[in-house]
Amino acid sequence: MAIDILMPSLDPSMTKARVVKWLKQEADPVAIGDLLVEIETDKAVVEVEAENAGRFGKGLVEEGDYADVNSVIGILLEPGESVEDLVELSPGKADLPAVANDEQETEAQETDQPAAPAVTLSEGSQRIFASPLARRLATMEGLELATISGSGPNGRIVKRDIEAVLATRNEQRQPVGKVITPAVETAVELQHLPSYEKIELTAMRQTIARRLTESSQQIPHYFLSIDCELDQLLSVRKQLNADLDDEAKVSLNDFIIRTVALAMKKVPNANVMWNHDSILRFSQVDISVAVAIDGGLITPVIRQACGMGLVEIAAATKNLADKARKGKLVPEDYQGGTFTISNLGMYGIKNFTSIINPPQSAILSVGAGEQRPVVKDGELAVATVMTITLAADHRCLDGAAGSEFLATFKRLIEAPLTMLL
Repeated sequence: MAIDILMPSLDPSMTKARVVKWLKQEADPVAIGDLLVEIETDKAVVEVEAENAGRFGKGLVEEGDYADVNSVIGILLEPGESVEDLVELSPGKADLPAVANDEQETEAQETDQPAAPAVTLSEGSQRIFASPLARRLATMEGLELATISGSGPNGRIVKRDIEAVLATRNEQRQPVGKVITPAVETAVELQHLPSYEKIELTAMRQTIARRLTESSQQIPHYFLSIDCELDQLLSVRKQLNADLDDEAKVSLNDFIIRTVALAMKKVPNANVMWNHDSILRFSQVDISVAVAIDGGLITPVIRQACGMGLVEIAAATKNLADKARKGKLVPEDYQGGTFTISNLGMYGIKNFTSIINPPQSAILSVGAGEQRPVVKDGELAVATVMTITLAADHRCLDGAAGSEFLATFKRLIEAPLTMLL
């Protein structure tokens, strides 16, 4: 019986995605874990692995077209089946056998028929049984399989068990009280405008527009700015890079990431997130770094930045930025993050303010370092000065905590050797 290939759900807010490229041709052999199709979500282009083995039958969604999450986008053939058996099927139509999902696996086990292999995990003396799809969903959502009760045969954890846990979690996170409804957008009056080119919105651009509109309307932003002198840091950076290979050299942005991480560690009340009926204060610092790519902006995450040295941060940042620009990020690269840095200094921007990237509660805008007149010991001097601006959510990050964070950042970056203490 042919096996359906479903449009995967890679994000709780994802409702549809675009098929970019099929990576298998008709009748090609497919093993579990083989790259099967490239899809474009609202965050990146993701290569999807096959969850079942067989031979590739055909894609039911043309390259460039969108499909809903969990809809059938292609067919895998099992032994004894041929592509000719699918000749009646046309792209976009799925008059097909039952979907090979967890429910089919359950039915197969109950009738002693072959099914996709379960994943068995060991935790102490307890054995945890989970289907491949359930395991993958749990990993993406940060769920511990040991805490989930399975409803499949012999207590096996299947897809519906993961979905039930996620549904409960989402209900608990729903806002209490009145929810602000964004104003309805109206179309632009075109008849009096000059000639134009209409650029269709990508899924990423639509999501950016929606999320940042909601952020600016629903999050009570406040902004704090401070100037930081960089001359000592630039001197230290020059000395470090003189002893490093070209590929390992550190940038000013790497120092900024390191400084943010240490400042967050020293001011834990700034490493927080609003959760409607509670405030989440995080024990580690995962820093999202804004990267401009074709069609929008994405924020890959430097995880546990406090435990990384400058060279490690430089390597991780370069790797993630390169993957982002090539559209090769996977959900684990950009999901999560407790704080965002947006640096426009390379464009010569002196200072700017950013919109908070929900569900985070703060974002740091970094301007260019430039020669400015300063007063030192009553005398006029020249120093390399950088202006940074913190945008914070006043619901959970008070002005005092935001100010303490910026003061700590300034103290560290102006005396970079103290980062070694």
